[in-house]
Amino acid sequence: MGVVSSASEEEEDPNPTTTETKSEGKEENDNDVDQLVKELGKVVVTDDSEEEASKALKTCASWIKEGSVRKIIVVTGAGISVSAGIPDFRTPGTGLYDNLQKYNLPYPEAVFDLEFFAENPQPFVTLAKELWPTGLTFRPTITHCFLTLLARKELLLRVYSQNIDGLEHLAELPTEKLVECHGHFRSASCIRCKTAAPDMELIQDTIIQKAEAPVCHACKTGYIKPDIVFFGEGLPNRFHNLLSRDVKDADCCLVLGTSLMVAPVSNIPEMVNKKKCRRILINREQVGSFPSRRFASRDEMEIADCDTSVRKLAKLLGWLDELEELHAKVSKKFSKEG
Repeated sequence: MGVVSSASEEEEDPNPTTTETKSEGKEENDNDVDQLVKELGKVVVTDDSEEEASKALKTCASWIKEGSVRKIIVVTGAGISVSAGIPDFRTPGTGLYDNLQKYNLPYPEAVFDLEFFAENPQPFVTLAKELWPTGLTFRPTITHCFLTLLARKELLLRVYSQNIDGLEHLAELPTEKLVECHGHFRSASCIRCKTAAPDMELIQDTIIQKAEAPVCHACKTGYIKPDIVFFGEGLPNRFHNLLSRDVKDADCCLVLGTSLMVAPVSNIPEMVNKKKCRRILINREQVGSFPSRRFASRDEMEIADCDTSVRKLAKLLGWLDELEELHAKVSKKFSKEG
C-alpha cells in the first residue's frame, strides 16, 4: 500500500532557495502586519465633539462661564432641522423650494400664498401631510435639545424660531420661552371667516389620513389651514408683544442655521443693544451683517454644522453628557419602540 501524506506534513521543496525566500518574505509580511497592528492601536477614534473647538466657541463658552451672558435671545432657521430629515428652503438642489416642482406651482412660494391656497389647497395639504410634527417622522435634533438645556440652565431669554416643524416644542422647550414666528400646526382656522377649528384631531386626520383640505364648519365654504403664517399674513401678536422688550434685555444673540433673508425676523440680530449685547453666528455660511463693526469685538462666527458646533460648545461648558441624555430621552419618547 502506498502512504498518503497528511496535510500537516511538509513536502520537500525541490528548490531550497525558493523555500528560504518564501520564509523570509513571510517573516517580513508578519513584521509588517505586527507593525500595522501597533500603529492602529495608537489611533484614537473621536467624534466631532472631541475635535479642537474654535476660538469662537471658546469665546462663547467663556461668556457663559464668567456670567457676562445670562439672557440669550436665539434666532433659529431651517438649518437646525436639516439633520432631522427636514429640508431647508433655499439650498440649491435639495431645498424645499427646489423640490416643489411636483406640485405644478406657478412659482415655489405659491405653496404659502393665501390666494393660491384658496383656489388650490392641495399643494399645501400635500406638504403639510409630510411636515406635520407628530414626532414619528421627524424628531428633535441635538440643537433643539440644546435650546431646552439653555432654558433649564436659566440662560435663555427667548427663542425666535422661523421654523414651522414644531421640533422646539417636541424637544420640551417651555412654551413661554418660544416664539414660533411663522406659526405652527397645533391650531388652525378658516381662511375666510377666521373661525378657529374646534377639533384639531379632526383637522389632522383630514389632512394626514385623507389628504384633503378641511372645510370650515361655520361658514361651510372656507378652507381651514393650520395657523402657519402665509405670505401676506401678519406675524403672531406674541412676536410683536415680546420682541421690543427682549431685544433691549438680551445680553447675547445666538443665530443658528438661518439665511437671515426673511424679514422681520432677519432684523432681530440688528435690533439688539449694540453697546452691551454679544452676538454669535453658528451657520454653514456667513450671513447677515456678521461680523459687524458696530458690535466691535462682541461678534463671533462659527461657520460649521449646527449639531457639531453645539456638541463642542456643550463640551466646553461641561454639559455634553446632560445634553446627550436629554436628546436620547426625547428621541426615545417619539420612537415607535419607545
